[in-house]
Amino acid sequence: MNVILLERVNNLGDLGDEVSVKPGFARNFLIPKGVAVQANSSNREVFEGRRSELEAAATDKLGEAQQRATKFEDYTLTILARVGEEGKLYGSVGTQDIANALEAEGLEVARSEVRMPEGAIRSEGEFPVGLQFHSDVTFDITVAVVAE
Repeated sequence: MNVILLERVNNLGDLGDEVSVKPGFARNFLIPKGVAVQANSSNREVFEGRRSELEAAATDKLGEAQQRATKFEDYTLTILARVGEEGKLYGSVGTQDIANALEAEGLEVARSEVRMPEGAIRSEGEFPVGLQFHSDVTFDITVAVVAE
């Protein structure tokens, strides 16, 4: 199924690109979220008429994301956790725990914006954790897990 992207999507394309995706991905994710429209002649005409409006909105989102990112430069988050004898945690520290800890410190971050490609933290120490506010705005903060 061919769709026209209305905003930048990681690993797929930029605003205005016509890409071929699986029908389920288009029907269940891209189109309902307003990220894409089905590629046909009438939608192409509508898109070309709205292109400047969509580009301005995308630029605003990028600027807002970059502004939010300035709050996190050289930021270290400390999380207290129960730790066993060998430095292993009872449980783990995941994306929701990090988002909640940042929110408790007055910083607004959604769980979906926290990136942990290696998975949950299961031991004591300092770990880099990614935050992604926009597809073009990604950076790392340090999360220090210490014993209670």
